[in-house]
Amino acid sequence: MKTESYLISGMSCAACSASVQRVVSRLDGVKSCEVNLITGKMTVTYDEKNTGEKDFIRVVEKAGFGISREIDIKKQKEKPRKQPSSAMPLIISAILSAVLLYISMGQMLKTPLPVPKIINMNSNPYNYAITQLILTVPVLFIGRRFFTKGLSLLFRGHPNMDSLVAIGAGASFIYSFVMMYTISFNKHAVHNLYFESVAVVLTLIMLGKYFEQRSKTKTAGAIKKLMELSPDTAIVISDGREIEKATSEIKVGDTVLVKPGAKIPLDGTVENGSGEVDEAMLTGESMPVEKNAGDSVTGGSLNLNGVLYIKVTKVGKDTALSKIISFVEEAQNKKAPISKVADKVSGIFVPFVIIIAAAAAVIWLAVGKDIAFALKVFTGVLVIACPCALGLATPTAVMVGTGLGASNGILIRNGEVLETTHKTKAAVFDKTGTVTVGKPTVTDVVSEDKNRMLSLAAGCEALANHPLSKAIVNYTEGLGISWDKPENFENISGKGIKATFASNEIYVGKYDFTAERCLVPQSLTAEAKRLSAEGKSVVYVSDNHGVLGIIALADELKQESFEAFDQLKKLGIKTVILSGDNRACAEYNAKLLGCDRVYSEVLPEQKAEIVNELKKEYGTVLMVGDGINDAPALTSADIGCAIGAGSDIAIESADIVLMHSDPRDVVKAIRLSRFTIRNIKQNLFWAFCYNAVCIPVAAGLLYAFGGPLLSPMLAGLAMSFSSVCVVGNALRLRRKKL
Repeated sequence: MKTESYLISGMSCAACSASVQRVVSRLDGVKSCEVNLITGKMTVTYDEKNTGEKDFIRVVEKAGFGISREIDIKKQKEKPRKQPSSAMPLIISAILSAVLLYISMGQMLKTPLPVPKIINMNSNPYNYAITQLILTVPVLFIGRRFFTKGLSLLFRGHPNMDSLVAIGAGASFIYSFVMMYTISFNKHAVHNLYFESVAVVLTLIMLGKYFEQRSKTKTAGAIKKLMELSPDTAIVISDGREIEKATSEIKVGDTVLVKPGAKIPLDGTVENGSGEVDEAMLTGESMPVEKNAGDSVTGGSLNLNGVLYIKVTKVGKDTALSKIISFVEEAQNKKAPISKVADKVSGIFVPFVIIIAAAAAVIWLAVGKDIAFALKVFTGVLVIACPCALGLATPTAVMVGTGLGASNGILIRNGEVLETTHKTKAAVFDKTGTVTVGKPTVTDVVSEDKNRMLSLAAGCEALANHPLSKAIVNYTEGLGISWDKPENFENISGKGIKATFASNEIYVGKYDFTAERCLVPQSLTAEAKRLSAEGKSVVYVSDNHGVLGIIALADELKQESFEAFDQLKKLGIKTVILSGDNRACAEYNAKLLGCDRVYSEVLPEQKAEIVNELKKEYGTVLMVGDGINDAPALTSADIGCAIGAGSDIAIESADIVLMHSDPRDVVKAIRLSRFTIRNIKQNLFWAFCYNAVCIPVAAGLLYAFGGPLLSPMLAGLAMSFSSVCVVGNALRLRRKKL
């Protein structure tokens, strides 16, 4: 078996991706085929003895879509992103449709709106009709893709939403065009024009497609930004000399020099030197990790201080960063597109309506009616069965729903996300920066003279460049405690700080650093152990005479997190903490939040695996994160939700972005999805019921029993009314409170 990836072009809805998947899956030798509508990527696993690339190209192109081999991921750095098309054609279409509505519908009001006499419906009906035609043709040209693509796919046997729009709008336009020519001998034909329906429906659908395309383009940058984490060049030590080489040319066993502030190029082991490394991109750990000889380091992480000599152990696809890229790409592609109900029935609905229209016309001819009567019935069925309401049912609700979300700081990637989020059974949260503040703060101070100890500690830490140092300085400053500048200052790598104030030596650092110089009271040691068990970092402060006290620091939970977890429980949703942080800290925070389950000390690959396991156990899983390390899990989850203050990669890998960085917005996103889905179901129910009732009437069912024949004019009014009802119902979403 062989697995290959291809890029599919020309897909506009879930019916398109389903068609491609169906025709390829039918080929002999194809084991599996997955088509992702958002990424435009098809992954196929097949027996190369039975089929191959030529067969894939043949069946996909025959179905009406483009296909090409996937571009090598290494070239994506240079590949420009596809930008959304200009909004100008859409603006022109909207203006023309508005004018058209004014001219056509304005004169039918009880108190007609004023229009120039030259295009008045009653005094100059022919000019009135020509004006409508002139305004409609540019809109048709702007929305020509619906006709070229929709009709093409219809004739190929793979109708989609474009096909529904094309046949409905096309039937209305053609009938109106024909009626326009009959005005010269029948002035009443002026009431049988439906140009405004054609223009308005095309404009609304184009508006939805435009916003959808803008959202899709943002997903393309995640993998590119991941690749940019790795430096292009590195300093290699060869025969005692420093040689700058491209990272791609470095081999396993080479020794690289990483200076302070530089990124570590590849995975390896520290041979010499020591320093603190920011590994947040990999583990999510907010605190820098101390690295000494023998410790392993990860490519893409940042060396904060100290000089490191690293022996390279992994290169290319074997590095942790490459694996993260692979996980993101694979998870993005495996996201099955959610087919909208309208797309699912489009393959049946369109030919069904055509058959009914043709059958009705033939039956009436057979019973003695003339061609004009039969044509009237045929056109009436097509006009009243115009799938405008069906086509607008989902996109209008999605458009209003995403707008409501945006006004609440919740950005939804696309309409499909709204259709999945309401099914959430488990919400998985990263810890650092998601449910916590994301930076260390002082939580406890234990000392007989707290002000003096803090003053001395802040004086030492003010000259250091470390997250814990800044936290102590900010805390002391916030209490209004002043400090002096030390006479001497020494930062002892991996241990702590030594400084002199008026001949009094002050030491700030770890337990071992303090215990080397003085006896630590047992009571203080017990207190430090208690604080450490809560996942807090403990800093000891001592002088020439002994230990002055301890300062505990931690990344504190956001107050909003407590409310978010409580609300999720009320909704019946399981809560999970998934963190790369140490076990004590993760479990303590999970206990405070009342979390159902907690996973700690997990790597990005493991995060994605755990999410997949939770999907099997619970069903639909929503993952919330903010770091690069969360990207694989975000894309593996059914719904990836990124905190707005997080990394660009996490945001671009996610389906939902919470701009306020408030965990409570996760609950709002779920509520938003529930409101929107309910609205979509209402719209689809109305659209289907409308067609079920009106199509038989247009076909002449009532006329056959002595009732009236529904004229195309009334059919057009009914068609417009159905669309107005659907749009009006969707607009009710705007009043919902999340």
